[in-house]
Amino acid sequence: MDTEIVRELRRIADALERLAPAAPRPAEWAVADAFAWDAEGLAAVPVAAVAAVPLDLLRGIDRVRDLLVDNTRRFADGLPANNTLLWGARGMGKSSLVKAAHATVKATAAVRLVLIEIHREDIATLPHLLRQLRASPGLRFIVFCDDLSFEAQDQSYKSLKAVLEGGIEGRPENVVFYATSNRRHLLPRDMMENERSTAINPGEAVEEKVSLSDRFGLWLGFHKCSQDEYLEMCRGYARHYGLADGEGMVAAAIEWTATRGSRSGRVAWQFIQDFAGAQGRRLG
Repeated sequence: MDTEIVRELRRIADALERLAPAAPRPAEWAVADAFAWDAEGLAAVPVAAVAAVPLDLLRGIDRVRDLLVDNTRRFADGLPANNTLLWGARGMGKSSLVKAAHATVKATAAVRLVLIEIHREDIATLPHLLRQLRASPGLRFIVFCDDLSFEAQDQSYKSLKAVLEGGIEGRPENVVFYATSNRRHLLPRDMMENERSTAINPGEAVEEKVSLSDRFGLWLGFHKCSQDEYLEMCRGYARHYGLADGEGMVAAAIEWTATRGSRSGRVAWQFIQDFAGAQGRRLG
């Protein structure tokens, strides 16, 4: 073959190789206990410090707290455990509980328990992540998706269904999937009603949508808290950070929630930040 042609073919091959995306490098799981999934690079990025609160500061959710910790501990011990959906009222500690449960269980687990967060919009790349996790059978992984929900015309929920239970590969034995959502069935009611009204078989259409949440073996419901529960949350934070928790704090906490028009663990934490700042105190 003509030397000039060979040289030109090599130049083209080199250019194509530079354009091709680099193969994702497997994560070095030993460098951190938590990672964030980078969907574009198909790689897990270490998280230096997880924004987690101590488990005993999560008040008013004792039952669901114990259920999730028990499920997580069984998983870490190599026993059967369920994918878990934490659903319900905003600001009541759903995502905080996942991070706190991981921190609590990993401290005493016999094997390394790793938390990996994946964003809802990156669910389509979940199979790529699971292939990497399947290749590390000596570790246990919690894959966590915060605020999981799907809108009309969004078909990525079908990928999640297959990954959770129905796919040919199935979920790796060393992986459990935790998700939080404000919706019990992960899909808006009007979307489900529209499917019912337009489908040839309305029952089957709705069943297709609802069956996604059925893939989660454990459902943990979070409900709006009472004033007493809200004040107990405030007192718990105040005692933990060494703030005065007398009648003055209680009156300020009630006034704070009245201006917000709601009560929740998030509102309690926001009040404590304001209360501590007003006293010139630092948290942490």
